[in-house]
Amino acid sequence: MADTTVLRDGLRFGEGPRQGPDGRLYYSDFYDHEVRVLDLATGEQEVVCEVPGQPSGLGWLPDGRLLVVSMRDRKVLRLEDGGALVEHADLNGIATFHANDMLVDAQGRAYVGNFGFDLHAAIAAGGEAPMLEPGWVAPGTPLALVRPDGSVEVAAEDLKFPNGTGLLPDGRLVIAETLAFGLTVFDVADDGTLSDRRVFAELREHFIAPDGIAVDADGGVWVAPALQPFAFRVEEGGEVTRKVETSQICFAVAIVDDKLVCCTAPTSQPEVVSGARLGKLEVFDL
Repeated sequence: MADTTVLRDGLRFGEGPRQGPDGRLYYSDFYDHEVRVLDLATGEQEVVCEVPGQPSGLGWLPDGRLLVVSMRDRKVLRLEDGGALVEHADLNGIATFHANDMLVDAQGRAYVGNFGFDLHAAIAAGGEAPMLEPGWVAPGTPLALVRPDGSVEVAAEDLKFPNGTGLLPDGRLVIAETLAFGLTVFDVADDGTLSDRRVFAELREHFIAPDGIAVDADGGVWVAPALQPFAFRVEEGGEVTRKVETSQICFAVAIVDDKLVCCTAPTSQPEVVSGARLGKLEVFDL
């Protein structure tokens, strides 16, 4: 039996959950090409915008305008007050495959990851097993830093599928390197640049390929493992302190109103989930 309660089913593939400035849950559905907002108290949901290039990571500028990653065209889009979705930044000079998850900080700086290579094609061709071997090394790719004015630069080099990203209570940035099977941490300078890269948690022994993450007030990192029907709370050094069972594989997490929100699906392979409605939003009271 799962520890979670299913809040919403019928998704294709949910990703990028975030608590918005209004306190509600925002999330993307890849294959419905929609960003949605959901009130956890009432269950009311509405479509915020449609993203033909496939939405993923979400965040907000200091003035409240929404930023959303458009995966397939490797751009960050901005939702204007009048409802128009416009280009905020072009990541094609940095991202080496689909753009993915994103963290937007209080200054409006966005850190955006990308696949680095065609992961889904590789899994379709040879399965996941070769990637689980200790000797297998994923292609490296940069992490992009998008300034509030839309200018783009490299924040860090050679990450192995940079994915979910968060800020620790002490101001450091932690990022899931999915295909390095671990969490990496950086110091963040006043200008947003990153330095002193080091391991926050090595997770291969727990069979965790970290996808989405969410940082709690105590500095613990909730991790969606992408290979298992659980969400894990991990502390610096790699200790797993809590484990929440979900009804199917957990790919993304968020903390909203003291609840852990999990985006789940049976797989991430497009040939399975794009044509069906097997995705769910699941919640666990923290």
